[in-house]
Amino acid sequence: MGFEWLAIFMFVGFFFILMSGYPVAFSFAGTAIIFGLLGMAVGAFNPSRLLLLPNIWFGTMSNFTLLAIPFFVFLGAVLEKSGLAEELLETIGILFSRLRGGLALAVILVGTVLAATTGVVAATVIVMGMFSLPVMLRYGYDKKLAAGVIVASGTLAQLIPPSLVLVILSDQIGVSVGDLFLGALIPGLMLSGSYMLYVLGLAWFQPEKVPALPADIPIPKGKQLFKQVLKAVVPPVLLIFAVLGSIFFGLATPTEAGAVGAVGACLLAAFNGRLTRQLIRDASHSTAVITALVVMILFCSSLFSLVFDALGGKTLITNLLTGLPGGYLSFLIVSNISIFLLGVFLEFIEICFIALPLFVPAAQALNIDMVWFGVVMAINLQTAFISPPVGFSLFYLQSVAPKEVSTFDIHKSAIPFMILQFIVLLIVIIFPQTVRWLIDVSAATGSA
Repeated sequence: MGFEWLAIFMFVGFFFILMSGYPVAFSFAGTAIIFGLLGMAVGAFNPSRLLLLPNIWFGTMSNFTLLAIPFFVFLGAVLEKSGLAEELLETIGILFSRLRGGLALAVILVGTVLAATTGVVAATVIVMGMFSLPVMLRYGYDKKLAAGVIVASGTLAQLIPPSLVLVILSDQIGVSVGDLFLGALIPGLMLSGSYMLYVLGLAWFQPEKVPALPADIPIPKGKQLFKQVLKAVVPPVLLIFAVLGSIFFGLATPTEAGAVGAVGACLLAAFNGRLTRQLIRDASHSTAVITALVVMILFCSSLFSLVFDALGGKTLITNLLTGLPGGYLSFLIVSNISIFLLGVFLEFIEICFIALPLFVPAAQALNIDMVWFGVVMAINLQTAFISPPVGFSLFYLQSVAPKEVSTFDIHKSAIPFMILQFIVLLIVIIFPQTVRWLIDVSAATGSA
């Protein structure tokens, strides 16, 4: 071994700095500077390699795919801050209200729809937690089930296109974001469907946990209900078809579709008389903060990657992963366990920039389908996002939950849904066509 030991210490040091609570971008940059200087001192790092950074950074800023990030974030922010997401939740809740477990089914369906329009987990979980959790508790739902349905369905925004996770993953693993969107759609709907089946099973075997609304509760009917559905449900669904349909049918790139979605969200807000200067200001601020965070981490992680690679770190990791006993299967097990454990403690943006650059070269060396690998990692990240004790969705819900729902209740509520997610993950691993089918159909249609 040459100076690879320095690369090992570099990664370990970075992880400890990150765990101390230091911002991830500065952890990347600070570690890179310290170990770059150490590498120069022992002759392991040539400072002339730093001349590559401007090309890397300018290449990042001219990456058309990454332009989709602010568009999709802005789309979600407008829907959330205008109250359109809240009305969607309320209306679908009315449609399912007379069914046993209907409110829980409505939350799952709304979570799926919001995931396909916003792609932002925090907004979805908080909105549904504020408006649906008190209602479910009021009508006798088991509080653990109610909380679990919200954290699980709200986290679908991690996987269902236009997911911000998929946009960043596409850049890190070097595949088309359109292919990732296509590949993730069926697994995302499988997760949503598994949640619904779980609620229906409870309605059959444990009906006391998921009661129907009392018959004496007045709900809109007939023409009034039709108008409400036409106003609150149909426009977001049409927006989904405009955004995702244009991508799936090859009419627009994901970035162009994101721009269409952002304009469409503003038109919906204007149609409802809510497109104000304050709304635009708030949505733009949220978009700027998230986009700047991603770009800052991307810049600093490229510096870290440059130094880490120069010290032989990437070559060492790739050789270790490709040389595991069992080859492909062992790599798959190690990578999934690693991503899951990191996902319990870190946000998905940090994991995409920390772990995936280490796994991608090994996956390519093992001739693994990178689109399928990206979707598997996204499902894994989604599972980690609701994992106790520090899953981020749990804390999003905790911030708006009523006092009668304790932290322990929220954390325990996620366990059944984690099991469902592991089952779907195994299905996707065993049957790769769950990812490839839509991509192959799209390719065949395009060639025809």
